Amino acid sequence: MYKNRDYTQLEVWIEGRKLVVLVESYTKKHPKKELSDLSGQIRKAAASLSLNIAEGGRKQNSEETLQFMNSAVESLYKLENQLNLSLEENYISKKDFGKVNSKILLCKKLIDGFINYYKK
Repeated sequence: MYKNRDYTQLEVWIEGRKLVVLVESYTKKHPKKELSDLSGQIRKAAASLSLNIAEGGRKQNSEETLQFMNSAVESLYKLENQLNLSLEENYISKKDFGKVNSKILLCKKLIDGFINYYKK
């Protein structure tokens, strides 16, 4: 079961970390005036994903673990929304947005699968 495993070995955490790195590379291209505002919010939402997965893994019961996994999903939705704003403002290209969005969708599927497994 998950509680006995190292969270760094979970595909959902690994893909979440890849998403953080990808987001970091794209937000560095934002205009300087956005580096602390929207860019910071985007980076925080991305980092929150893997942090919640790691934290949820050390909880003693399923209910607590699921709470952190649900927080991870919420972070993904925040990230998705903020990236859409970034696209609308032309801070990120459609091509780069597509790459990040694909990784977000993968992470959503992995977390949903994890949550469904853990509910059983």
